[in-house]
This record gives sequence, structure tokens and C-alpha cells, in this order.
Amino acid sequence: MFRALFLILSIFSSFTNATPILENKLDAGKVSAQGKPVTLLGKGVSVGDTAPNFKVVDGNFTPVTLDDYKDQAILISVVPSLDTGICSLQTKHFNEKVAAQFPAVVMLTISADLPFAQKRFCKTENIDKITALSDSVWRDFGQKYGLIIKDMGLLTRSVLILDRSHNIIYKQLVSSLSTEPEYNSVLEKLKTL
Repeated sequence: MFRALFLILSIFSSFTNATPILENKLDAGKVSAQGKPVTLLGKGVSVGDTAPNFKVVDGNFTPVTLDDYKDQAILISVVPSLDTGICSLQTKHFNEKVAAQFPAVVMLTISADLPFAQKRFCKTENIDKITALSDSVWRDFGQKYGLIIKDMGLLTRSVLILDRSHNIIYKQLVSSLSTEPEYNSVLEKLKTL
């Protein structure tokens, strides 16, 4: 209990002392919320780039990095918050309909939700084939991939596929936060791995 409280206080401290994050110029104007454009923060990545290593935490606040999945192809489903309707549908879709078709591909969901909320969601919704990871502690993933929504503290909805060498071979930045990803193109790309 004290460890969790300490971590929460550390998170709050890191937000209040954080260096400002620059705007993602690469993906400027590509995402909207309720019909209004949102500004994305961070560096941004493109298909063909080597995926930047990142540090997030699992449900026990244990650090997890991209390097932990060495030599494995990875699908990263990024959602603003698991407790919302579209994010829930997206996560369930990859867990129930995609993971079984591609057992050799690591399936991750990354959001800015606290690990407690992610664990609760996964238990309630029987999410067992996709690993939920939190970017709430360091915002490292969001910064390096340019997916932080300015003034919201959430990640924008997107899907990334990395090959076994961790090159980005697919990137779908969903243009409206209120819609699900286009799943067919994700499936077609996964078939090429």
C-alpha cells in the first residue's frame, strides 16, 4: 500500500516538475475530438523508423520497456482511456478477435490510465491475450511516439505494428477520437509478418 502511495506521489511530482513537451509537427492536424483539432505532443514516428525504446509500467508498477520484447513482432493498440466505450471496444477487439489469429505477435494496449484502473478493467472484461501497460508514470511512450493529447494528458487512439527487428511497419493514427481503428488494414499488415 505504501509503495503504491509513494508511486502516486512520485507521478504527481513528475508532472509538476516536468519539462514542457514540444508539439508533434509530423502529425499536426491529423486528429480531432468532437470535430475540433487536437494538438499532439512529442516527437512523432513514421513507418520505416526504428521504434524508439520506451518505458511504461505493468499492473504492478513494474517497469516494462520495448527491449523486453527483443526479437518479437508487436502490435501496440493505443487508447485514451480503457474505461470509455470506444477504447473498451478496441481493446476487446484485439483481445478476442486478433490475438488468437496471430499467436506469435505480442499484443499490447498502452494508455495513460493508472495501473490500478487497467487491472480492474482487464479483470472485469476478461482481457487475457493482450497486455495492458500504463504510460502514466513517465509519459515516455507518449513523448517518444508523439501521441500525447495536449491539455488532456491522454494518449491519442492509434495502432502500431513493429516487426521482429522493431522497425515500424504500420501506423494508424485514428483521425477522430470517437471512432474505432480501421481493423481490416491492421489484419492485412499482420498477415505479412
